[in-house]
Amino acid sequence: MSNGQLCIVMNNRPQSIDIIYTKKNGSDIKAQLGYRMSGSSSYAGLETISKGDRATQTWTMSWPCKSAVGLIKVQGQGTFETPSATFPGC
Repeated sequence: MSNGQLCIVMNNRPQSIDIIYTKKNGSDIKAQLGYRMSGSSSYAGLETISKGDRATQTWTMSWPCKSAVGLIKVQGQGTFETPSATFPGC
């Protein structure tokens, strides 16, 4: 992930997960943003991300106090993840 930054934000009003990827350098990529919680992963659709772009996906849900990991699956490069994050207040 030397060409960008992947972040996970867990919100409590409403309860949601934001996955944000900011592409700082390099050529265009085709990627899917997602998250993993309790061993199960969910991904948004495939999108093209160019230098200077910020890609964001939000999942609104209700969950118990669990941790989650932000994911980006890049075609031809594999899957990268954030450190684990926990819902605020847990």
